[in-house]
Amino acid sequence: MGGSGARHTVGFPAEATSFVGRRRELAEARRLLSTARLLTLIGPGGVGKTRLAEHLAKQVERAFCGGVWMVSLAGVQSSALIPHAVVDSLDIHDETGRPPEDVLVEHLRSRQLLLVLDNCEHVLGACALLIRDILSAAEGVRVLATSRHRLRLTEEHLLAVEPLPTPARETPAHAADTSRFPALQLFADRATAVAPDFEITDENRAAVVRVCRRLDGLPLAIELAAVRLHALGVEQLDERLDDQFRLLTAGSPAAPRRHQTLRSAVDWSFDLCTPREQLAWARLSVLVDSFDLCAAESVCPGAGLDRSEVLDSVAGLVEKSILARENAGGTVRYRMLALVREYGQQRLKLLGENVAVQRLHRDHFLRLAEVFERQWFGPGQSAIVARLRAERGNLRAALEFCLTSPDEIGYGRQLMRALWFYWSERGALAEMRHWWRRIGLQESRKAISAAAKSVWLAGLLSVIHSRSAAVLQSGIPPRQEPASEGTPAFDSLAVVAAREDGGERELCFHVLSRVEIACTLVFRGVPEHALPLCEEALAVCEAYSEQWVRSYVLCTLATAHWALGDHQRAARYARQCLRLDYVSQEPRAVGRAVELLAAVATAQGEAERAAVLRGAAHHMRRDVGGEPVDRHREEQSVGPEQRDERTADQALDAPVRDRGRAYRSGQEKSLQETIEYALCALPESANGRPAPAPGGRPDAVPSGRTASGIPTVLSSASEAGLTPRECEVAGLIAQGLTNRQIAETLVISRRTAEGHVERILGKLGFTTRSQVAVWVSERTRVSGSGKPPEQR
Repeated sequence: MGGSGARHTVGFPAEATSFVGRRRELAEARRLLSTARLLTLIGPGGVGKTRLAEHLAKQVERAFCGGVWMVSLAGVQSSALIPHAVVDSLDIHDETGRPPEDVLVEHLRSRQLLLVLDNCEHVLGACALLIRDILSAAEGVRVLATSRHRLRLTEEHLLAVEPLPTPARETPAHAADTSRFPALQLFADRATAVAPDFEITDENRAAVVRVCRRLDGLPLAIELAAVRLHALGVEQLDERLDDQFRLLTAGSPAAPRRHQTLRSAVDWSFDLCTPREQLAWARLSVLVDSFDLCAAESVCPGAGLDRSEVLDSVAGLVEKSILARENAGGTVRYRMLALVREYGQQRLKLLGENVAVQRLHRDHFLRLAEVFERQWFGPGQSAIVARLRAERGNLRAALEFCLTSPDEIGYGRQLMRALWFYWSERGALAEMRHWWRRIGLQESRKAISAAAKSVWLAGLLSVIHSRSAAVLQSGIPPRQEPASEGTPAFDSLAVVAAREDGGERELCFHVLSRVEIACTLVFRGVPEHALPLCEEALAVCEAYSEQWVRSYVLCTLATAHWALGDHQRAARYARQCLRLDYVSQEPRAVGRAVELLAAVATAQGEAERAAVLRGAAHHMRRDVGGEPVDRHREEQSVGPEQRDERTADQALDAPVRDRGRAYRSGQEKSLQETIEYALCALPESANGRPAPAPGGRPDAVPSGRTASGIPTVLSSASEAGLTPRECEVAGLIAQGLTNRQIAETLVISRRTAEGHVERILGKLGFTTRSQVAVWVSERTRVSGSGKPPEQR
C-alpha cells in the first residue's frame, strides 16, 4: 500500500513479448481518457483489445495518483460475483459484511485512479450497473473497459480496435515496408522468437504479405501462424495456410469473414498439435486465469494422456503460443487467452468430458484448500495467502461447478468450510456470505451447522476489532462484574467448550475465541481478567510459530494494558505486533497496532506524534476498505485523557494547524514508512530509561533524557539513527527555517522536506521543532564547533 501520492499499476501480467503498432489507437485513447470517464475498447475476439488496454494503462499511469488497477473478468462466470472480483482485485478488505458494491463505492469515493475492466462481454449487464454506480459516486475515478460489445451507458465513449494494417492487394511486394505495416512487423517479431535467424527479405516478403492478408491482420491469428516457422519456411506456411483455410471456411459461408479467419487460425493451430497436446488443450480449458503445473497434472490425465506426459504436452503448448508462461514469485504459472480457452471448452464438450474434467478440477482445489487449512495455524501463512490469492479464480470456478447439481453441493460445502481462514484473513466476509447463501443453505441442518462455523469466525474477527477500536476511541468503559452465566463472555466460553474436540484443526478457532472473550472483558471494563486469556492464547501461537492470530492477541493485550493505564506495556505489545513478518505486509494489522500507539502517545502528551500515527492508521483503514473515518465524530468522542491533552496542548500554544499538518503527514506515509515511524522511538520506562524492545531488538532512540525531557547529547548522529541528509535538515531546523525554506535551500520538494522533518522528530522521540533546535545546539556545544559534526 502506498501513500496518497503513490502511483502504481496493479493486476497487470508481465509483458512477455513486445508491443507492436497501435500508435493511432494509443493517441486517440489517451485523448479520450483525458476528458471521458468511461472508455470502452470494442472489437472482435483476437484483435488485441486486452494488450492495447494494458499498454495504454501503463502509459497514463502518472496521471492517476491512486494508481491503475486491472481486473480480469474472463474467468468470472456469474454476474453476482463481479463486485466481489473487483473488490478482491483492488485488495479491499472489509470485516463489516456490507454489500461489496457499497464497500467498493465507498473505497473509490475520494480516490483518483483508473479502473481497467477486461473482458466484459459475457457479464455485460452486471458490469454496466457497477460502472454506473462507481461513476456516479466517485468523481476521481475513470474506467477503461474492453468488450466485444458496448456497455450502453450514457457516459460511454467507444474506440474501435481494428485489425493491424496490412498492404493492400494492389501494393507491390517491394513497397510493403515493415515499418509502415504493423501486421508485418508483428509477424516478424513473433517469428524471430522461434526462429532467431528469421528476417523479412526481398525473397520472402511476398509470402509474408500474403499470410498477413489471409489472416486479416488479426494479431492473435498472426501470432499463432508465426510460431510455425520453427518447423516451416514462409512459403510452406503460406501454402499450408491457404489449403487449410479453404477447407475450414467452406462449411460456413454466412459467418463474418473475421470470425471465419480467426476460427480457421485456431482450428489450424489445434490440428497442428499432437494428439496429446490436443487433449491437454481441451482439458486445461477448465482452469481459470492462471495455473501451475500441479493443477495441470490434476486435470489433464485420462484416456490418451498419462500424468507423466502432461509436462511435455504443456511445454508443447507453450512453444505453439497456446499457453503463455509467467514467472510469479519464483514459481512458473501458465495462462490461456480467453478466446483460446473458449475454443478448448468447445472441444472438451465435443469429447463429452466437460463434467468429468470439471470434477477433477474441483477435487484438486478442494484438496489444495484442505491442505492449506491444516497448515494455516503455523509459520507459512503469508505464502499460503499468496498462493490462494493466485488461485482465487479457480476457487470460484470450483464453487460455481458445485452449484450445477444437487450431488455436488456437499463438495461445495467442504470447499467453503476449508476456505474460512482465507476469506477471514482477506476480510472478505461479504464473499463468504455470498457462498453461504448459495451453497450452505441448500444443505441439511447438520451441514448448515458445520458451515456456519465459517460465518461465525468472520463475525468474531469483526467483533474483536470493533471492540478494541471502541475502547481506544471512547476511553475506559465503566467497570462491570467478571463473566458469569448469561453474560456474553460466559456464553462465548460455552461456545469454546462445546467446540473443543482435541483436533488440531479446531485450534485456531479456540484461540480466536479466547481473544474474543478477552476483548469482551476489556470492553466491559474488567481488562485485568482479559490478561490471563491473552497470555494463554499468545503461548499457543508462539508454540506453533503462528502470526495471524498472534497479531490479534498482541493488539488485545495492548488494549487491555492501555485500559489499565500501563502505557509502557501497551506500547511494547503494539510494537511487538508490528515486528511480526506477517504484519509487515498486512495494512489492517498495522493499522490496529498504530492506532494503539497513537492512543499511548496521546496519553503521554505527545500530541504531534499521536496525530501522525492516527493519520497513518486512518489512511490504512480507508485504503483497505474499512469504515470511513469521521473526523468531526473523532473530535467529539475522545476520552478524558485526550480532552485533557488537547487543553494542555492549546495552553502551550501548539496550533491546531500543526496537528492537522502532522495528521496529513501520517496519511501520506506508505505502509513501511508507517512501521518505521511507529518503531523509531520507545517511550520511557518507570526508571527514566527507554524500555527495551521485545526480543532484544533496540530501537533508534537517544540514550537518555535531561530533566527538561530533551534527550542528552549523543556522541554521533548515527546513535540517533539519523542519516547525513537528516543531520543537514536538523541543522536547518535549528536555524529556524520552515519546511518551504528547507526545501529551497536543499533544492528538494516541500513534501520531501516535510518527510525528513517527520522522520527526524520520530527518530529523536520529539514532538516539536524547538526540541530539535535544542538538541542540535547541545551537540554543537559539546563538539566545540559552530556546526554539527556531520556538517563540518
